[in-house]
Amino acid sequence: MALKLFLFALLLCLPASLSSTASKGKEKFNPYRYTFIDKASTFSSSSSSSFSSNGQDSSYDYIVIGGGTAGCPLAATLSQNFNVLVLERGGVPFTNANVSFLRNFHIGLADTSATSASQAFVSTDGVYNARARVLGGGSCINAGFYSRADDAFVKRAGWDPKLVKESYPWVEREIVHQPKLTLWQKALRDSLLEVGVRPFNGFTYDHVSGTKIGGTIFDRFGRRHTSAELLAYANPQKLRVLIYATVQKIVFDTSGTRPRVTGVIFKDENGNQHQALLSNRKGSEVILSSGAMGSPQMLMLSGIGPKKELQRLKIPVVLENEHVGKGMADNPMNTILVPSKAPIEQSLIQTVGITKLGVYIEASTGFGQSSQSIHTHYGIMSGKNELFSTIPTKQRKPEATQAYTRRNKYQLQESFNGSFILEKLAYPLSRGHLSLVNTNVDDNPSVTFNYFKHPVDLQRCVEAIRLVSKVVTSKRYLNYTQCEKENVHKMLSLSVKANINLRPKQLNDTESMAQFCKDTVVTIWHYHGGCLVGKVVSPNRKVLGVDRLRVVDGSTFDESPGTNPQATLMMMGRYMGVKILRKRLGNNAGV
Repeated sequence: MALKLFLFALLLCLPASLSSTASKGKEKFNPYRYTFIDKASTFSSSSSSSFSSNGQDSSYDYIVIGGGTAGCPLAATLSQNFNVLVLERGGVPFTNANVSFLRNFHIGLADTSATSASQAFVSTDGVYNARARVLGGGSCINAGFYSRADDAFVKRAGWDPKLVKESYPWVEREIVHQPKLTLWQKALRDSLLEVGVRPFNGFTYDHVSGTKIGGTIFDRFGRRHTSAELLAYANPQKLRVLIYATVQKIVFDTSGTRPRVTGVIFKDENGNQHQALLSNRKGSEVILSSGAMGSPQMLMLSGIGPKKELQRLKIPVVLENEHVGKGMADNPMNTILVPSKAPIEQSLIQTVGITKLGVYIEASTGFGQSSQSIHTHYGIMSGKNELFSTIPTKQRKPEATQAYTRRNKYQLQESFNGSFILEKLAYPLSRGHLSLVNTNVDDNPSVTFNYFKHPVDLQRCVEAIRLVSKVVTSKRYLNYTQCEKENVHKMLSLSVKANINLRPKQLNDTESMAQFCKDTVVTIWHYHGGCLVGKVVSPNRKVLGVDRLRVVDGSTFDESPGTNPQATLMMMGRYMGVKILRKRLGNNAGV
């Protein structure tokens, strides 16, 4: 353990002023990195029976629910002028090896234990998915690719383009890097150009048609830099971040003509409840930044949502809004498994083909599970799930899941050597919905994405698979993999038999591209919606019909920006923070 702590401290290279405290002339290692981060149990408000009301320690100008991809830059910005409290339900990423290192990317997602940075869920469509449960949010468990939104997205969002262009570099200076291309990613680059995905745009953060190399939040040592590191910009005197702080509900004063937020109730890591109060000063707000699953869930748990849904679970109705949880969308992804005789380096997304079909083509390689990783509790999210996915849907109960996990806990060695060529559908027209299962915030809500329900989505997927088929049988790719030109349908069959979701399969119908799309659909974790602009929030992200409540995250998006949304979510946190400060302070904002 001592050796592990030394290695973590060495790799993190933390400034003494941020990562340690003086103790008898010696520096003490701080796993939380920043002095303003602490466990939720350190909050001074007393237990559930009596909440502190003097405002001395529990009154804040801004309370941010969720220290995620957007929440961290938002809080860091607001703290320049005001007292800010961040309540994050997970732990810190800094000493979590599953988060910190590229080589462990798949392990972090596969781990379904209670302490994992990734909380697994399965949509009613039968597709495995995950949501973050860690400071830094999705930037801690994603594939690290960094690419901005295009100008058209910014225009549709109604954002100030000048401030947007100032906010992206604010993020990039701190955590974004240029990747060192692996041979496989070079092969993908050359193959995309060979089949006509042109021009080659080189290395760029911009979203432009053709083939390009994007940014990454992994540095040259394979270490991940997350949104949590944007807290380095914060004013440490005005920011407090509590980890393992699970918000139970937002509290409203309903005595006036409009519901007015007064604070939040949260529980700490020991299960004790606390209340954090908003300052009575004009402009103070609770800001939801809990993501496309968490934010609509929290609104409903707090009494804002469809009336029948709230009454079904005996939640007091604060404000009826039938649109909360509606308009959920996920960008469907399909993969083709490409075997290789050549040695494989681990790589995540580096090269991307932005096609005129409205699909993006990417690749990842080399993520078989190591001998060390099989001792982690994986559950159904492991790539080695063939047996479990044969269980009929009606028999797929929690008990069956647990039994499968116990039987296969130490049998997760993967033997596949090759690449996963990914095709992501941009701007899906199919829409779904989210609803509460119960009133326990720790449990996932139920979500349906309705993949390929709209026929246009299915047709675009078919066209995309045809293009990917050309890529994997191109001369450049075959030269690299050292394999003979495979029959495309043989590769499609390999992907179908991998059982990467819980949907019914047509194993004997690999001739149908449309059936392949349906059978092999997976997520790339870019789901969005649930708190859409104009229906749940205003263009400035204030919740309609109540005072002192805002939502700043991907739940407000009706489309996923760029090839991968994390760049725009981090930018959005900075952007909205600056807009809020300038609205409240004018020229005195200083940002």
